Amino acid sequence: MAYGNRFKLRLSRNGNGGRMSLLQQEQLDDSARGEELTKGTSHVVVAAIIAGLVVSIVIAIYVIAGQKPPFGTGEITAIWAHPQHTETSGFDANGEPMPKRSVDQIMVFTTVKLHNQTDHPIFLGNATTNVTLDDGIHSSYAANKGDYDRIFVAYPDIPVPHQTPISPLDTMIGPGQTVEGTFVSAFMMSQQQWDARKNLDYTFNFRYQPALPVAPHVAITER
Repeated sequence: MAYGNRFKLRLSRNGNGGRMSLLQQEQLDDSARGEELTKGTSHVVVAAIIAGLVVSIVIAIYVIAGQKPPFGTGEITAIWAHPQHTETSGFDANGEPMPKRSVDQIMVFTTVKLHNQTDHPIFLGNATTNVTLDDGIHSSYAANKGDYDRIFVAYPDIPVPHQTPISPLDTMIGPGQTVEGTFVSAFMMSQQQWDARKNLDYTFNFRYQPALPVAPHVAITER
């Protein structure tokens, strides 16, 4: 009896031990598969990140290599602003009396350097002076060379230096060359409006080229 009991006890323990081993083996197999899956997923994520970085770097290199420098540059070297009050004579072209009219305007004289960075000539088509007021941007085209010179004839006492003019209508700049000159733009506004301006900048338009905006970095001389 004692032997039988010991035999049954051994069988029972061996049977229970066998069942426990199978469960543990299955759990170990599931854990191993989970670890392998996690490792595989991590490798995929890392590979995707690296591939994305490589593509971004390649695109950046392509964009930078394909960029071209601007066709030209501009630099404002001097600005004079002169308020001009004009009153009509009170007579028309035939000598007949007419009401007098007062006109307030601001003449903006600007000296600019324009440089051609291309290997071919560029041609200036026009230039504008842009003044930002509370109601928006007011732009005035630069007068041509002849009108610039006539201002100093009409107003010989104007306190602005008579510089070498630059004409927006017939200025050609050769490859690698720089031209410098002065132009004038006029705005129909009072001194108070001018003083309340929020910004002043310029736009130079060349034929067959994009517009060239130029922001001044010099003080405005009020005359």
